[in-house]
This record gives sequence, C-alpha cells and structure tokens, in this order.
Amino acid sequence: MTTSPNAPSTGDAAPLTYFVDGMDCASCVQKVEQMVDRLPGAAGVRTSFTKQTLRLELDEGRTPRAVLEKNLRSLGYTPSLLETAQSAQSKAALDPSAHDGHADHDHGAEPHDADDHAGHVHEVLPAGTPWYAGKQGKLVIFSGILLALAWGFGFIEPRLSVYGYVAATVLGVWPLARQAWASARLGDPFSINMLVSLAAIGAVAIGQAAEGAVVVFFFAIGELLEGVAAGRARAGIQALAALAPKTALLVEGGSTREVPADSLQVGQTVQVRPGARVPADGTIVSGTSSLDDSPVTGESMPVTKTVGDSVFAGSINTDGVLSVEVDKEASDNTIARIIHLVEEAEGSKAATARFIDRFSRYYTPGVVLVSALVALVPPLLFGAEWYPWLYKGITLLLIGCPCALVLSVPAAITSGISAGTRRGLLIKGGAALEAIGTVKTVAFDKTGTLTAGKPRVTDVLGVGTSEQEVLRLAAAVEAGSSHPLAQAITKEAANAKVTIPASQEAKAIAGKGVSATVDGQSLFISSPQHAASTVNVAPDIQTKLTALEEAGKTAVVLHSADEVLGVLAIRDEPREDARAAIARLKEMGVNAVMLTGDNARTGRAIAAGLGLDVQAELLPEDKLRLISELKKHGGVAMVGDGINDAPALAQADVGIAMGGGTDVALETADAALLRERVGDVADLVQLSRDTMSNIKWNIAFALGLKAIFLVTTLLGYTNLWMAILADTGATAIVTANALRLLGWKGGPVRKAPAPSGLPASGGV
Repeated sequence: MTTSPNAPSTGDAAPLTYFVDGMDCASCVQKVEQMVDRLPGAAGVRTSFTKQTLRLELDEGRTPRAVLEKNLRSLGYTPSLLETAQSAQSKAALDPSAHDGHADHDHGAEPHDADDHAGHVHEVLPAGTPWYAGKQGKLVIFSGILLALAWGFGFIEPRLSVYGYVAATVLGVWPLARQAWASARLGDPFSINMLVSLAAIGAVAIGQAAEGAVVVFFFAIGELLEGVAAGRARAGIQALAALAPKTALLVEGGSTREVPADSLQVGQTVQVRPGARVPADGTIVSGTSSLDDSPVTGESMPVTKTVGDSVFAGSINTDGVLSVEVDKEASDNTIARIIHLVEEAEGSKAATARFIDRFSRYYTPGVVLVSALVALVPPLLFGAEWYPWLYKGITLLLIGCPCALVLSVPAAITSGISAGTRRGLLIKGGAALEAIGTVKTVAFDKTGTLTAGKPRVTDVLGVGTSEQEVLRLAAAVEAGSSHPLAQAITKEAANAKVTIPASQEAKAIAGKGVSATVDGQSLFISSPQHAASTVNVAPDIQTKLTALEEAGKTAVVLHSADEVLGVLAIRDEPREDARAAIARLKEMGVNAVMLTGDNARTGRAIAAGLGLDVQAELLPEDKLRLISELKKHGGVAMVGDGINDAPALAQADVGIAMGGGTDVALETADAALLRERVGDVADLVQLSRDTMSNIKWNIAFALGLKAIFLVTTLLGYTNLWMAILADTGATAIVTANALRLLGWKGGPVRKAPAPSGLPASGGV
C-alpha cells in the first residue's frame, strides 16, 4: 500500500475508499497517485494494487468526488465507491438522517452506490477467472484476430491487407491514446501509453501499418502479462483471507450452536472438533490436540497444544476436541492483521524503488527527446533521407519504454513479502525488506528471544526464613507482573500449593526489580547488584548467588528495606535452533550479540553455549546506547519480544519482533516472526538478499537489453516489431524472474548440539 506525500488533511475532508478496476500493477498505481496528488483538497492518499483500492481524504468543497471519478475513468479505470465504517460515520456526522443512524455498520468490500456521483458498481471477477475473460484479454484476442486476418489477406490481396493492419492498429492504440491524452491533460504528458501511441501512429504514417499493428498487439500482450503477474501476487492475500472458517460452534449452557465466525465476541467460548479450523484467535480452556499452524505461520509440523496455550484463527485441529476462549474479534485476529500488514507493506518503498521512480520521471522525457533528435537532426542538418531516420526515431520510442524497468522492483518486492508471509515472516514493506539484508550486526534480547521464554524456578533459598515463606512472599510481590521471570515464580508457588497473599502498591523499577507492600511490609525482588547497593548481602549468600549465576541461572534476591529474606534462581533454556541460527548468521557475514539486563555471569553462560558475544546488566537506556554504537560500524537489526524491547526495536535500523502475534510487536517492529524461531532471523536476511539480487538482475537485464537495441537501432539492424518484441519480452522475463520469489523456501531448519561447556539446569 503506497502513501502519497500529500498535505495533511483538513477538518472538512471526508474519508473515501474506492475499488479501482484495472489498477492492478505498479505503473497503474503510480499513474493514479500522480493524478490524485494534483487535486486540490486531496490528502492521505493510500493505494494498493494488490487489492486495487484507493483511499484518500477529500475536501469536496475544493474538489467534488465526481471530478476524481471522472479523472480515474479518463485514465482508463473504473472506480467503485466502497463505504467503510469511517466514511459512514463521517457521512452520519454531516447528515444525521443518513443510514437511519446505522453509521457504525461496515459495508466492508461491498460496492456502494452512495449517490449519483458514485459511478459504476463493479462486479469483481472471481478468483481463477481465465485471462481471456477480462477486458485486456479480450483486447489481445480481437487484436490478434485482426492481425491474423490482415496477414492472411496479404497472400490473397495485398492491397486489402493494409486496411486490416490499420484496423488492428487503431483497435489496439485507441485505448492507449485515450489514456495518454488523459494523462497529459492531468499533468503527466510523458507516459508509457504516450510512447507506444506515438510509435504506432508514426508507423502507420510512414507506411508501416503492419509493424504498427504488431507494436500494439505485443504491447497489449505485455500489459496482459503484467496483470497476470499482479493477479498471482494478489492470490496469496486472497488465500489468506479464505483461511478463517465462516462458521463456528459457540458453546452456550453446555450445548453448542453454529454461528457466523465474524460474530464471535471476546470472552465467548467455541468448540473446535477434529479436522476443523480454529475460528478465532484464542486460548485453550479445555482439551489437548495437535494443531497444524502451517496455513498461518508456515510451521511445517503440527504442534501439540493444551490448556493455556494460544491458538491462531485458521489453524487446523488434527485430533482432539478443544474448547477455546475467544481473545480477538474477527477484524483483529492474526489473519486479519497479517493481511493488513501485507497491504501496508506496499507503502514503504525500498530505496531502490524510490530511485527507479525518480529515474523514470526523467528517463521517459529523455527517451522522447532522443527519439526526436534522431528523427529530425540528420535530415534537417545533414540532408539525410527522412524515412530511415523517422523509422529509427519511432523504433527508439519503443525501445525506450520503461515497462520492464518500472515493474522490476515492485514485482520482486511484492513477491518477496508474499513468500515471507507464507513462512511466518511478516515484513512491513520494501524499505524494511531491503534494509534487513544489509545489516552487519544482529542484536538479540535474551529472555523470550534466544531463550524459549518459559523459565522455571530451580532453586529457592531461605535466609532466616523457610523456603515456602520465601516463595509465598516473592509470588505476592510478582503477582501483578507479566514478565516471564515473574510468571515463573507465581507458577512455582501455584505448583507448591502456596497461598499467595494480596499485595498493594506494586511497581516495577526499570532494570533493577519490582516492589510491593505485602502483609503491611515493603518488599523488593531485585537483581543481586541492586540488592547489594540497598541492603547488606552476607558473604555466604553472595557466594551462592555467584554459583547460581555461573550455572547459567538468573538469581534474584527477596529483601525488605533492611535485610535479605531469600534467594530464588530461575533458568530459561535456549531455543533449540538458537545455536545453529547464530552459526548460520556468521556464515552469512553477520555478527551476533546478546543484549540483556540479566547479570553478567548468566549472560556469559548462555552466550558461550550459543557462540555469540554478550553485553549484560543493561538498563533500557544502555541498550539504546549500545545500538547507536553498533550502528557506527554498519546496519543493526534488533530482535526482541516486542513487549519490553520497543525502544530498542525502534532505535535499530531494523526492528524484528519475536512472536509477531502481539499488538506491540506488529506496531513497533519492521518485521515479526510468527513461528518464534531464531533461525527465522537468518531466513529474513537471506530473503532480503535474494530479493535484492532478483531486483538487481531485473534492472541490469532491462537496461542492458535497451542499450543493446539502442546501438542496433542506430546501426539500422532493428525494426519496429523487433523493438516491441524485445520490450514485451523483457517485461515477461522480468515478471517471471520476480515471480520465482513466490516459491522461496527459506533455509534448512538445523539443530546444533549443545557444546559440552553449556551448564545444565538444576540445584547448586
């Protein structure tokens, strides 16, 4: 989805959303954006060629929507107004009687003929419609038939064949000329349609009607191929939308009834039977089963889940019966957010794409100028014959068509993002996709990123009190926290059947610990360093803390304002694929470092087993400082859990959230990993490099082919039909090369054995 750099919207601007039939390629989007940018009162312009939608805020006091729709039709597109909840609310505010008060009703994707200005109600062709059923397909067929008839008449009556070629040329060039004129009238005189129209009309004018007919026929085929390519890119999003089931079994009063899945509300419970798809994002409240998450996350193997585990809408329940409490409404579930993310990804253009856009603004007028000079200078200044140089000038117009060049970047970016999405790699646009492949350092958070995020309490030590009392008080202090270490303590207390007292005034001390009032006493759970600066830690306790940390455990101290009450040790095991993923990154020339707020001994113990550098005992501001220092040596990607790492994710050149199902992860990071594998970070880097390599080959091929044909044309070896065949061929090859990325599979899932030096969990 592309965002136009328009002026901020005014209070009088109303939000509008259109389905724009025919706006199905990158050059189409560029054409529409350039037109809308020039309209007074238009702001917040957002386009998506994957969904063929145009969103904007329009001040109709300055530009009525009828003018916008007329301009779109002039460019060859058919707009249909789609009324969203936002525009309905806006309309209700302007007209309280509108919709009889149903301003909150979302018409979604239904074309809505709001008034006489709304234009056509578009009938969207269903997925799988053959190419020949569309408008462009019919144009190719009819042009081809006329061309074949004219060629056949060449053997019967050559003089009549000329009329057939002229007719085929007129049929093919008429829609192009109309669009070229509309573009020129709306401020874009140097369009691709203008180049082809001039070349075709010029060919007829100099007596080469046959070549003019071939020119428009091959160009129509090129346009058709571009539309087919865009359709394949859109198919992935359409497939995602079809994943969520239409109905669900709602549990009510001990029985179930079938309801529409999009009517489910947060807090309701649904039953998911074997073989059925999960209808909503939620949490399992009863039952155990293996779930196939591959449609959503790309996870190849079914994952066993039980009470307390999260499930995604669209996942397939393979064996047991599950009861799932709904956590997200249909409009906010994982699939909906993935679709929204992929659409938004079109807006963040790669630097290469922005360069091509700028380049094409000067390139196309340059082609027209060079063609004019080639056609006019030799006859006018040197007395050369007009026909050969006019012919060469017309040929150069076709050779200079930037179709393949304009398509080379967005086609590859869209394919790369779609391929990543199918494997659970969510990327917020071309800029992020390009940047990921250039990073020199990947900085990892520890808890929940390099480790599984499921720590458990391994040791409880009492100092002047019982271990059970230490666990009871510690659980009370941590009761309100969602931090993984806090949850480990409260879970251990529950397993030990300890009664947890109520706490008051609970608060977190960033990078140091937490505090709360329990049984009328102020208690703290702190890092050993912070505890030592607050209370006296006896030497024997310090020795035990050191031993726990050297064993790769995280030790915390329970203390009051003046004495230590106990020590708890917690260990979070590294993810199974972490060591192999770090090794793979190093093979790719990317350095890896762990940034953690944990103590240095624990950090070193975990880092040594994984084979990466470590910076420990960091406060949030320390992470920001270190990332800034690392950026001096090249691009930096930060990988975190997307909850407490938001500042670091934003500070890095690329923020990657581990566990992309969280709201914060999708909002803060540039990319998110749904499968929560460290190996997916390496896959992201590889996908970026493969995509950029694809783009570079596309650009080199498109420009190289044009350079070759430029020379051969000036030397007199290239004719019109060869020029357009080369341009169409380049478009087809560039498109096919970009579409290869849709089959991208990622790297192998490798497991590296833990080195012998990795400490095992357990007591001291």
